[in-house]
Amino acid sequence: MSPTVFQAKGFRFFFFSREEKRIHVHVHCGGGEAKFWVEPEVKLVQNYGLKEKELQEARKLIEEHVDEIKAAWKKHFGS
Repeated sequence: MSPTVFQAKGFRFFFFSREEKRIHVHVHCGGGEAKFWVEPEVKLVQNYGLKEKELQEARKLIEEHVDEIKAAWKKHFGS
């Protein structure tokens, strides 16, 4: 199960089932996907095919929606 947290500018931000305890979010756009940690700061962890410009835009969107991501994480995973 991978619930969508939000969508913006052609990006889909979502969670996978709990693969690790640290709050993180996955992002999909076009033919690529990436994973960002959300705490203690927004940081790229893995990139599978997103271009640098897409990564920068994804990071910006995560920073703008960080409270929403954290709330959705707590609601979905219960912690």
